[in-house]
Amino acid sequence: MGPDDRVLSRILRGEILFKDMPSRVDIREILAINLRKLRQARGLSQEELAHRAEIDRTYISALERSVYAAGIDVVDRLARSLGVEAADLLTRPPTTSAKRKTRGQAE
Repeated sequence: MGPDDRVLSRILRGEILFKDMPSRVDIREILAINLRKLRQARGLSQEELAHRAEIDRTYISALERSVYAAGIDVVDRLARSLGVEAADLLTRPPTTSAKRKTRGQAE
């Protein structure tokens, strides 16, 4: 497990928040985090997602570890298989401070 894998693992466990990360998070890392969170939220194994998206399981694993940069067609197939838009896989997750609103604040 490399240093990037350890950081990703800590983010996924909630030990590190994005607001604590350097301001520039690579698009591969954003895809990796969103892909893993959405896959796990839907109760899918890497193998099941790979089957649904017609992608090799080892490629899913590599994407979740930020090893490869996925092509737009792959991102689209993954998104469809997860029931989301491709943009959802590439959108930086909000920080916890952005989620909180003070009382009386307009939405």
